Amino acid sequence: MQSPILGSSYVLRSVNAADNRLVNLFPEVVPEGGKDPAYLQRCPGLRFLLTVGSGPIWGLWFHANILYVVSGTELYSVTSAGVTTLIGTTTATGPVSMTDNGNQLFLATNPDGYIYDFEAQTFAQITDEDFPGAVTVGYLDGYFVFNEPNSQRFWITASFDGASIDPLDFASAEGSPDGVVALIVDHREVWVFGTSSTEVWYNSGDADFPLSRIQGAFNEIGCVAPYSIAKLDNSIIWLGQDQRGRGIVYRANGYIGQRISTHAVETDIQSYADMSDALAYTYQQDGHAFYVLNFPTANTSWVFDAATGAWHERRGLLNGQFTRHRSNCFANFNGELVVGDYENGNLYAIDLDVYADNGEPQKWLRRWRALPPGQNDLKRTAQHSLQLDCETGVGLSGYPFGTEIQLLTEDGVPLLTESGAFILLDIETVLGADPQVMLRWSDDGGHTWSSEHWRSMGSIGQYGTRVIWRRLGMTEKLRDRVYEVSGTDPVKLAIMGAELSVEPTRA
Repeated sequence: MQSPILGSSYVLRSVNAADNRLVNLFPEVVPEGGKDPAYLQRCPGLRFLLTVGSGPIWGLWFHANILYVVSGTELYSVTSAGVTTLIGTTTATGPVSMTDNGNQLFLATNPDGYIYDFEAQTFAQITDEDFPGAVTVGYLDGYFVFNEPNSQRFWITASFDGASIDPLDFASAEGSPDGVVALIVDHREVWVFGTSSTEVWYNSGDADFPLSRIQGAFNEIGCVAPYSIAKLDNSIIWLGQDQRGRGIVYRANGYIGQRISTHAVETDIQSYADMSDALAYTYQQDGHAFYVLNFPTANTSWVFDAATGAWHERRGLLNGQFTRHRSNCFANFNGELVVGDYENGNLYAIDLDVYADNGEPQKWLRRWRALPPGQNDLKRTAQHSLQLDCETGVGLSGYPFGTEIQLLTEDGVPLLTESGAFILLDIETVLGADPQVMLRWSDDGGHTWSSEHWRSMGSIGQYGTRVIWRRLGMTEKLRDRVYEVSGTDPVKLAIMGAELSVEPTRA
């Protein structure tokens, strides 16, 4: 029978109800002509590009073939050839909101603001006495639009002059008495997010203040984390809250927030000690539009795929334990999907043909229930075998596990010991030459686990390799088996399904 290995990450408060974990894998639908309707493919790895400053990378912005990078407190420019130039110093201690008007780059470092003039190549802090500080910034019709820290107000700068502020060029989001958390400009409209509500404004051209509230575009859903707001697939997505609770991810459907997180994702998010520091970015790869949501305090990362509506975990690996993903922010630059490291000054390319994170192992994992929903009658079963239907023969060039080589002289004559025996040398296995899949299982719903059982995915070219485990025993205890497969070898991975040979018993 087919074991339901395909799907998304869905672990509920009770693992006995659902314990489907998906780490560094994401599902892709096969609409026609495929072996199965979908498969699981490995998340992209991180390919090192260059180091900019000492880090962390707090912001990335692309303009006119130049990448602008906030690394630690410093702003750098990076050319397509990788030439890095220090522009100036900021007061940044966290995520930096950035945008440009074609002539100037505006950096909001909360509370300070900075302007870099592209043509004059001058960089300075905004010192206008009427500048109240900025948390996030957007661009609309020649104006920089930003929200004032700890207030209900948002402001505009002078047209095409981010350093000039008129003391009367502000408005208040007064549809609800909550303070403004952040804003974003999308489709020439300004979305102003409060702690428990959202308003949408547009450029009406009014002489006194050009922005006006769109009547009816008021939402009783606010935002819990200002840097969780991002554009995704012609829409806006954010981590929300309202008067009744928080920790739900919403996507704009018109002017209404539509819930896209699942109960399982929300259970995890709402367990975090602090979700207000969440930060997000979006990117597109192979037709998938991903929303990457990092939680620094919780040390974890969630990803939503707009193409399938499915969630998965994207993780780093440190001392054998999962951590948050290394990426902190994103820019599409020089034909690469570039992300910055949250801990140092490294920039990486998100690459589907790389199966490690800057040379460090990337562990993938899939956990799922052995039997399809509705087919567990709580009787013991004999689990004869489990075969993973995956692409095999993907090993890298190199010596397989356990290889020994014979030492020869320069003339090709074997070297001998004093007793006349051949001299054999154990060589270090090339990582990925004989990629392994690790299987373990739980017979109590996911609370305790068996030891690991390893199987090969086949050395390079061994396409007929069967990844199969036999004699898996009887289900005991709750009679509800959960399987888990994982691996760390830096090789391609594609899982089409899993075939389980199972026999019910009378007990």
